[in-house]
Formats: sequence, structure tokens, C-alpha cells
Amino acid sequence: MTQALPCLHPNPGWAAPAIFPVSESTAINDSYPVSDAFPVSDTFPVSDTVGKHCILELYNCDPAKLDDEAFLRTAITSAAKRAGATLLNLITHRFEPQGVTGLALLAESHISIHTWPESGYAAVDVFTCGDHTMPEMACQVLAEELSAGNHKLTSFRRETPSAIADVQRDPSL
Repeated sequence: MTQALPCLHPNPGWAAPAIFPVSESTAINDSYPVSDAFPVSDTFPVSDTVGKHCILELYNCDPAKLDDEAFLRTAITSAAKRAGATLLNLITHRFEPQGVTGLALLAESHISIHTWPESGYAAVDVFTCGDHTMPEMACQVLAEELSAGNHKLTSFRRETPSAIADVQRDPSL
């Protein structure tokens, strides 16, 4: 399934050009290049969104990886880094007899994962704000790390609430 994912400028109200260009061939690095499965779109109006939200369904994953809490912590950390996000905190919990839930708190928003090793399935949610972040890259890392046989990726832009559309915001950590 090929789906174009929009790029965005996450800081509505900040001075910026009307269109933010992104190349289809832009890659984060050689290990995780942009691919047909996780493409980046070309252009869009930058003041229309506050963030990009990706919902990723991973099927036919390696059950051992889906049940390995330490492995998943490393995979989530790698995904955040490849997306260009800032990891603030990471919590995970392994369930008995199987399954792991993980939540990465990002300066730009979050990454969550819930696994069902007995079904080879993982549900992933990646939401980021920031013109430097690419949540589709986090999705690509997780699909590859979990050896997903196939996946379904749904993404959408979070719209700017009209009450803050023209307000200059100055986030800080």
C-alpha cells in the first residue's frame, strides 16, 4: 500500500513561507531511506496544521520481538531518533503471559505501541509537531525492527484551531 504522508510546519503563527517543500527522495540516513511504503509528500500550506498523526498497523511480526520489552525500548528510542524527535521519557510494561505496551513522551508529542505476540500484531501511534520531525520515519523504523510481514499506515494532519492560528507561539523545554 503506497500512501503519501504530508509534511508540515508545526508552529502556526510563526513566520514561514507559504509552502514548505519536501523531496520524495529525502532520506534521514542510509539505514532508513524514504521508500514507497513510507513516502514523504511534496508541498502543502504550512499554516494549516499543528501536527502530523500516523496510525500504523503491523502484521506478521516476529512474536519474540513483540514480547521483548528491552528490545521494544531500544526500537522505540531508535524510531524517535530517526524521526528527528526529542525523547523526554519512555515507559513500558510487559504483560503476562505475553504482550508489551510502550509510551514514549516526546517534546513534539508521543509514540505508543501495543503488541500481541500471539497474533504477530502491533498497533502503533506516532504524533509529532515540529518542522524538523518526520513521524513516517518512526513508523518505518518500527516496521523494519519488528520484521513486519505487512502493514497498514494511515496518517492525517492535525488542523490548527482557529483560536491560535494567528498567535505567535514560542515553545521551550
